[in-house]
Amino acid sequence: MERGAHSRQLRPRPSVSNPRHHLLSAVLAFARAARSLAGVRRIALLGSLATPKPVPKDADVLVTIDADINLDSLAGIGRRLKGSAQMINLGADIFLADEADRYIGRICHYRDCRLRVACRALSCGLRQHLNDDLQIVTLSPTLVSEPPIDLWPRIVARCTVPLDTQELLLAKLKKESHQI
Repeated sequence: MERGAHSRQLRPRPSVSNPRHHLLSAVLAFARAARSLAGVRRIALLGSLATPKPVPKDADVLVTIDADINLDSLAGIGRRLKGSAQMINLGADIFLADEADRYIGRICHYRDCRLRVACRALSCGLRQHLNDDLQIVTLSPTLVSEPPIDLWPRIVARCTVPLDTQELLLAKLKKESHQI
């Protein structure tokens, strides 16, 4: 993920001793809810939860969507993920890609669009819940087409999966997929 030069990152200060467990549980809840939405094609895990980094600053999820999806439900599920992370002083980002694996932006963190002054979306208000702040955050085409870990509809690991990510996330999703 590439961020603008003015977005200096401070060291995360989670309020719990094992933030990975908390974030992985929140990602699991997000994936379970988001996979049932019409128009969601793929859910993938990016960032530090796909690495052994002991103290991640956030949970990063990539969701590939159909062009005509109504983002209301996905935004609500995304706000729950963000809220769960914020409970322990961390964050979450839900990145969006289109059917051609092009990065299109993130889920907006505002509940409803009111063309806010603080909004940095290039097309604020054009599409509800889409924060296309591409001048601030972009994902490389390779990261979008081949993310570290696909969570749904198939589990695909393109990296060495940390043990906690395997046990707390992938094993549960895999078990559920066999029950369907």
